[in-house]
Amino acid sequence: MKSQKDTPAAETAEATAVSILGWLAGEPELLSRFLALTGVAPSEVRNAVNDPGFLAGIVDFLMSHEPDLLAFCEATATKPGAVVHAHAVLSGPSDW
Repeated sequence: MKSQKDTPAAETAEATAVSILGWLAGEPELLSRFLALTGVAPSEVRNAVNDPGFLAGIVDFLMSHEPDLLAFCEATATKPGAVVHAHAVLSGPSDW
């Protein structure tokens, strides 16, 4: 039986999260805010990308501020729906 991590949806969601992280790397102010909120040191990011919770946090961070979400989508030619989908896959269903 496949785990959720092995599904195409999970792989796509993880790729979206990594893409967001790559974009954040070019946005020092946003990256600093994200790292401060998560408590992850810059030297720990490379290992943190293997943590599904960290990836979910990246997507959640971007989704929490629509102007940043739209800036990411414009800069990377990513549809906002792809980010919403990644959020749903990585964070699970919303309880509200």
